[in-house]
Amino acid sequence: MQAKILAVEDEPRLRDIVKDYFTAHGTACDLARDGEEALDILRDHDYDAILLDILMPNLDGFAVCRAVRAQSNIPILFLTALGGEEDALRGYALGGDDYITKPFSLAVLYAKTMALIRRSRGNSLGETLTCGPISLDLSKRACAVYGQNTPLPPREYALLECFLRNQGRVLSRSELLDKVWGIDFEGEERAVDVQVKNLRASLGSAGRQIETVFKAGYRMKEGAS
Repeated sequence: MQAKILAVEDEPRLRDIVKDYFTAHGTACDLARDGEEALDILRDHDYDAILLDILMPNLDGFAVCRAVRAQSNIPILFLTALGGEEDALRGYALGGDDYITKPFSLAVLYAKTMALIRRSRGNSLGETLTCGPISLDLSKRACAVYGQNTPLPPREYALLECFLRNQGRVLSRSELLDKVWGIDFEGEERAVDVQVKNLRASLGSAGRQIETVFKAGYRMKEGAS
């Protein structure tokens, strides 16, 4: 199945270059000139991922991400000239899945986007992972807590899957970055702390299953909560 993305970028030349590259590699790419146009498009069309510039007039990328996350778990990759750690962490806290700093390699941008889409679609059929009240149906990419459907953004979903596959084992921040973000991730290990905090909040009381191990990382407790 062909992937289809939405690229939101206010710089016309970069917008067209991104579209040409993705199209040449077999991925359909629609364009939005700003955040308001992006939200208008998203009301009527579905996409496999969003490439989202941060610095845009009127409605910036952070505001767009917040609006999208209120109703969708679609993967979001920030395109940003903001290279500071705090900006990256803010993006993750709002539900962004990855980011790439301008100027960037189109090949790296494409690889990151396709990796997010693969994780979002899932590649496991008929498998369910459980731990206490938490259940993850990999074929449907669905999370349930105490039997209640619990939608998760793609990054939180991937993080939970990693914890469930490694129950009882301490996972360092660097290991989680490699397994969930990928070895080409450009950010800081604090990104893990932000996403673990978000995941715990999404899981509610079952978030206690994820333990912080001092100076070591995190561990998913085995057994009931």
